[in-house]
Amino acid sequence: MASSTILIFGATGPAGVCLLRESLFRKHATVAYVRNASKLPDDLTKNPLLEVVEGQMDDTDKLSLVVSRAAVIISLLGPTGKTTGEYPYPGYYSTIIPLVRQHSVKRILVLATVSVEDSDDKSSFVRRALVTGVKYGFAAAYRTNVAIAKVFRETAEGVNWTVFRVGMVQGEHDEGSWRNDRQGVVFAGSVGEPGWTWNIKRGALAKWLIDRAEVPNETLANRTPAVSNLKA
Repeated sequence: MASSTILIFGATGPAGVCLLRESLFRKHATVAYVRNASKLPDDLTKNPLLEVVEGQMDDTDKLSLVVSRAAVIISLLGPTGKTTGEYPYPGYYSTIIPLVRQHSVKRILVLATVSVEDSDDKSSFVRRALVTGVKYGFAAAYRTNVAIAKVFRETAEGVNWTVFRVGMVQGEHDEGSWRNDRQGVVFAGSVGEPGWTWNIKRGALAKWLIDRAEVPNETLANRTPAVSNLKA
């Protein structure tokens, strides 16, 4: 296993691009495992610290190869929009978790939403409204997020995992927006606690994630924190 390489899944979306910017800004060797490398901005692909590997999430051999090189994995994979069937992401994680264990990866951080409940959450009207809208308008996405957390809670014994839960993710992914938004203060805790809000900027989330990657043995291991902009 490489000592400091960060492996990123979901790197071609807006939040993923911000995450790549943050990781490279912090001088981390970074591997982006993507289906289509052409979706990445040219200014990032030219960075010598970034290696782009094209592949599919159901290619276990290629997945094993990239996982074997990672110290930390950050995954922003997740459902977007509507589908007539089910999303494949819980199955992807069922494949990835044994590879994380096999290759002694220090930590994996995985995106979910506040549709996932945590026993420490407090009552929140905003959360109920958000989740109700998703549950009835985007039912497959709701089920997928709940299933992602369940996979880690039930099958990731011996793995240092964190499933971080977000509400609305906002902000642009160009360099200027990322630099501005990364200055934001982030809340990480339970839904409904003082300081929790319903949204987070992509740049701030990226900085928070790389902060976590740099301190793998911390108190958020094997937990599902809600992550948001800090309420003033």
